[in-house]
Amino acid sequence: MPHPTTAPPWRWDAADIARAIRLGRVSAREVATDALARLAAANPAINAVVLPLEREALAAAEAVDAARARGEALGPLAGVPVTTKINADQRGLPTSNGVVAFRDLIAAEDSAVVANLRRAGAVIIGRTNTPAFSWRWFTDNALHGRTLNPWDAGVTPGGSSGGASAAVAAGIGAVAHGNDIGGSVRYPAYACGVAGLRPSAGRIPAFNPSAAAERSLSSQILSTQGPLARRVGDLRLALGAMAAPDPRDPWQAPVPLSGPPPARPIRVALCADPAGGGVHPSVSEAVARAGRALEAAGYAVEEAPPPDWNAVAADWDAILNAEATVFMRAGFERHADPAARGIFARTAEQPLPAVEDYMRLLARRATHQRAWALWMAERPLLVVPSSNEPPFPQGLDETDYDRVFRAQSPLFPTVLLGVPSVSVPTGVVDGLPTGVQVVAPRWREDLALDAAEAIEAAWPMPTPIDPRG
Repeated sequence: MPHPTTAPPWRWDAADIARAIRLGRVSAREVATDALARLAAANPAINAVVLPLEREALAAAEAVDAARARGEALGPLAGVPVTTKINADQRGLPTSNGVVAFRDLIAAEDSAVVANLRRAGAVIIGRTNTPAFSWRWFTDNALHGRTLNPWDAGVTPGGSSGGASAAVAAGIGAVAHGNDIGGSVRYPAYACGVAGLRPSAGRIPAFNPSAAAERSLSSQILSTQGPLARRVGDLRLALGAMAAPDPRDPWQAPVPLSGPPPARPIRVALCADPAGGGVHPSVSEAVARAGRALEAAGYAVEEAPPPDWNAVAADWDAILNAEATVFMRAGFERHADPAARGIFARTAEQPLPAVEDYMRLLARRATHQRAWALWMAERPLLVVPSSNEPPFPQGLDETDYDRVFRAQSPLFPTVLLGVPSVSVPTGVVDGLPTGVQVVAPRWREDLALDAAEAIEAAWPMPTPIDPRG
């Protein structure tokens, strides 16, 4: 990143912004004003932010400056421009989730994750786009339209946190909020050449006060909130802020963010094709690049397949689709746009399991978790693709859903297992970002982030970038 004295604040990393504000080298209002100007300049080309928040952002920035003037301790994200996703409640604003019928669903109070961002001093500059009901690896809906990838308008920015990833890549905010139940943080990070963290299940609180009913069990135990940023170090900063306790989420566990040091050298398993179905050459090269970077950084790298990869992925699919059919089908049929409705119908094609089979399916999750915990006790880190293909052409899931689903298989097992995964870039190939996932044992985000930083150091990205056609 250019040094803060030689570049406008919108280009700075979150850690540099927070430090400069704490030291009085720049005011939070100056940073917010610059961030809002970048939003106005870059967003029309990509449609990442669907609700700019100029008045609210300037007020929040002025509150940070006033707190500093009074000598108060500032939060870890004090003055840092951040975006939030339109599927999380933010007081006084619509939680539309990309659905026309929900455009006036105004939140009376903040969701757990937005409340934590505010408490950390973040300055929320806008709300980012998502597909209808946040249920695609593409970001398009009838309410706000399509989000474009700043690297190439003809390529998906990912989904469902596609607005978040495109915004960060284009310099609109230093940190973006996202969430992930099937790759919705990690795939957008991959597609837009930024870093994204799906933390351990239970790490970051999740609760939307506007929800009419409790989420399905699969959403409660599989979905996570998580940050996206241009640099891995900013993921670490954002994680600490977003993971603050909130009693509204009974699944959150107050586990320390750092664990005991592992034996050295840390063993890393590489697996370029864990599903065994073949991957694009750029994908296998990305895993090889990550392995070379980690080896140079002192890690002990070996090729090794993780246990029961396809079985874990299949169980994720069975659990998620069964509960989505019960909890979401009526909403999709009544409110979703035609593209989203058609894609969701592919889920509903699968017959619901019998109650006895579903009980066994849930019980088997512990079997998978145990096997992986034992395997990762020997190899604390695993590097796998984020997708088996380069970022897809826009709308490919409408014409070849099966291809898209097969390519996304690297995203599924970590969700069922509840383990953390960092999506980190490995450079640019043919004009598009490449990258990998770094997977660690449950609660060991610190290990995954450390390794991702080593990969990032070897393959630095030019982000933020100006949107390209």
